[in-house]
Order: sequence, then C-alpha cells, then structure tokens
Amino acid sequence: MSDTGARPVLKREIGLFDATALGIGAIIGSGIFVVTGIVAGIAGPAMVFSIIIAGIIAVFSAMSVAELGTYLPEEGGTYAYAQKLISPFAGFIAGWIWIFSNIFVGAAVSLGFAHYFVTIFPSVPVKVIAVVICLIFITINYLGLKGSVLFNNLLVMAKILILLFFIAFGLGFVRLGTFIPLAPEGPVGILSGAALIFFAYTGFARVTIMAEEVRDPEKTIPRSIYLALGISTVIYLFVSIVAVGLAGAPALAHSGSPLADAIGMTGSSGAILVISLGAMIATASVLLTTIMGISRIVFSMARSQDLPPLLGRIHPRFSTPHYAIVITGACMIAALLLADLALVVSVSTFAMLLYYLIANIAALRLPREHRKYPAWVPIIGALSCVGLISFLSPDSWIIGCIGLAIGGVWFFFRRKTVA
Repeated sequence: MSDTGARPVLKREIGLFDATALGIGAIIGSGIFVVTGIVAGIAGPAMVFSIIIAGIIAVFSAMSVAELGTYLPEEGGTYAYAQKLISPFAGFIAGWIWIFSNIFVGAAVSLGFAHYFVTIFPSVPVKVIAVVICLIFITINYLGLKGSVLFNNLLVMAKILILLFFIAFGLGFVRLGTFIPLAPEGPVGILSGAALIFFAYTGFARVTIMAEEVRDPEKTIPRSIYLALGISTVIYLFVSIVAVGLAGAPALAHSGSPLADAIGMTGSSGAILVISLGAMIATASVLLTTIMGISRIVFSMARSQDLPPLLGRIHPRFSTPHYAIVITGACMIAALLLADLALVVSVSTFAMLLYYLIANIAALRLPREHRKYPAWVPIIGALSCVGLISFLSPDSWIIGCIGLAIGGVWFFFRRKTVA
C-alpha cells in the first residue's frame, strides 16, 4: 500500500512455525547468554529456581496476552489492548514503555554481539561492530517481512542447536560440588534472581505486536506463545544446570560471557568457539526481532495519532513501516553510547513488567463472552508482576519512572495539539 490514502494495512504472511520462531527468537538471546552470569551472582546455584519462578509468572501473563490476542488481533499488542479495554492513556503508556525498554535492549544486544565478535577478531573496535550489525538488521527489516521472518527462522534453529550442543557436551563434565551451597542468599536472592531472569522471558508476546501480519490469528497467536514459552523454559533450565555444574555460580557471576567461560571448563577450544558463535547468533536473532517489534509498535501508535503520522506510513514496494524502522533504528544506534549491561537489564525488566501488568489489567476488562480463562489468571499475573518489580534495583525504578514521566508529558502535549 502507498504512503497516502486509506488506513494502512499490513499483509498476513506469518504462520504457526514462523510465529513460534519469532517468539523463541525474541526469548532466547542475550538473556541466557549474558544475564545467566548476573543471576548466578544474586541467587547462586538456586538460579534454577529463579528460572522456574520467572517462567511460572510468565505463563500467567502469557495466558492473558493469548486471550487478548485472540480477542483483538491488531498490530501493537498490549498498546492496542489497553487502549481499547482500559483507556487511551493506559494504551499509550504500554506502547511508550515498550519502545523505551526495547531501544535499550537493542543497543545492549548489539554490544553483546560485538563483544563476542571481538573475542574471535580482536582487532576490530567493539562500537564499530555494534553499529554495523545494527545497520544490517535495520536494512533487513526495511526490505520486507518475508526476508526478516526467513532469516529469523534460520537464526532460531541455529542457536537452539548450539544450546543443545552446550547441554549435551557439557553434561559429562558437570561437578555436583558446584551446587553447594545451593542458595547462599536465601529466598530473597532467589526472588531477586527471578526478577532479573524475567528479562530472558520478555519476548514471549512478540507475535502479538505483529498480529495483523499473522494468518488465522485467533488460533496461531495463543499456540505460538505457549510453544515458544515452553520450549524456551526447558532449554533455560538445562543450560543453567550445566553452566553452574561446569563453572560454579561465583565464576559465572564475574563473567561477561558466562556460557563460553562455562564450556571452557571442559578444556575444549573448539567448544568455546561454537558457544561464542552461538552467542553471536542469539544476540543477532534478538536484535532482528527487537527492531521488527519496535517498528510495529511505533507504526501502530502513529496510526492512532499518538506519535507523528509520518511513522505510520508503509513503503509502497516493501510493505514495511519504513520510517518507523529507520527512526527507531537510529535511536538504537544512539543508545549504543549509553548502554551498560546490568543497568539496561534492570531498566528493561522494570519496563517490561509494567507492560505485562497493563496487559493483565486489560485481560480483566475483557467482555465475559471473550474470556478463555477465569479472572484469577490475570489477577495472579498482575500481582506477580508487581511482586517482581519490588525486587529490582532502585536505579531501575528511578530511570523507569523518568521514562514514564517523559511519556506522560508527550501524551498530554500530543492530545492538545491534535485536538
């Protein structure tokens, strides 16, 4: 469709396999390859329980998102749900906080890719590689959905095979003594670890953001969410057990590349190379789906006049929201200069927990005839999101609230100018 005329409409080209791969691509990435070390330092070997708790919390929010996606299969995800079921302001905040979070996530995974890249090619500057990989994926997204989805499918299959290699190869070298003491920081450490490891689950609803591009969305969206979440959780559990069993929680805690360091305990340089390549593939996959997701949220918000109309235009040839892709990609590149891994993870998790809190509230507002689950499902989902937020760092609260305040000011300014 051209840039002008009727309401822009996107093509339905995503099937169940593609939708599931999008979810897995968004879930399994920098979280398991990088955040594993941070969580090991907080929860110790009991990070396994942190993963289970975060996974259970994600399931309740996933159930809410799945029924919302069935009820309203429109581009924008929770932004669209909250706008319709709660209020325009709640919808705007959901979209705004998602963009705020994921621009920095994209910057972080770009840097993560670059750091793994320079372990193989140490003569290349990290920031240069980060900018280059970001530009490559902006271009892939710009040129069309089919190419982006196909490339994502290949990346997802590759990183799953590499993580399965990590589990199978490392399992024979696991030392049971590394699991003692199991929970050095007790329940607080486990829950704080769960709050951070939730970062590694936040992509489970990525397909809802692109709902207008999904074939048979009423069936495909919920199925793909549950498949992506289930597959990712099983992989996370086995990877964390093997990582702790190889290197021990203290060693992982001080590592920027915990899985590469863990597999290094086997003494195999070839295995280290494979895992480093896996980390690059994983971060690349997350970057691809992050750019894809941000551009669709921005497109949806612009189409509803919450953002400038220019961002809601569709390229006449490639059928992609090209202005949204280029401008959000530029913001991501700018954020590369500010990215700090631990803080970015905390701020992103704070924002995404707020995002899913709004989704659960929206699910509570669904008309009774459209509810697939009892009301206690979104209630537990909402309360668990609030509970995890309380275990995040004060810095993440401060930065997250500043981001919310900026969004609130823009919302009311935009409403006055549009009116």
